[in-house]
Amino acid sequence: MSEAQLRGSCLCGAVAYELRAEPVWAHNCHCTRCRKTHGTAFASNLFVPIDALVFTRGGDRLTTFRPADAERFRNAFCNVCGANMPFENPTRGLAVVPMGSLDAEPPFGPKAHIFVGSKAGWHEIRDSLPTHAEGRPGTE
Repeated sequence: MSEAQLRGSCLCGAVAYELRAEPVWAHNCHCTRCRKTHGTAFASNLFVPIDALVFTRGGDRLTTFRPADAERFRNAFCNVCGANMPFENPTRGLAVVPMGSLDAEPPFGPKAHIFVGSKAGWHEIRDSLPTHAEGRPGTE
């Protein structure tokens, strides 16, 4: 497998990972689940091919929660400090990486806002990125 393109870790350092391919996409998700999971107005997620995500430390420290009715949504976190961590989305063949868990700047930032139809009423989107009421067209 290729060299690490990016590295990330949790807040306490128990979990660390490498991304061994360039990211293919990034967006800000405003869905209710992402807001609840992150405790923020939206979640900024980066996507890489599923086999590019390699945990180098603490894979056994990960806990993953998936609501019973969720087809794609998961919440992976360090069971020591609670920091959000990447998870695999086999349905799409991608790994979902919380951008805040990266140890360095990625090659690009979010390219769109998704699920703005359910965004927090107290948050105002002030950038010029494309917005989508639901998921990004062509990814369903």
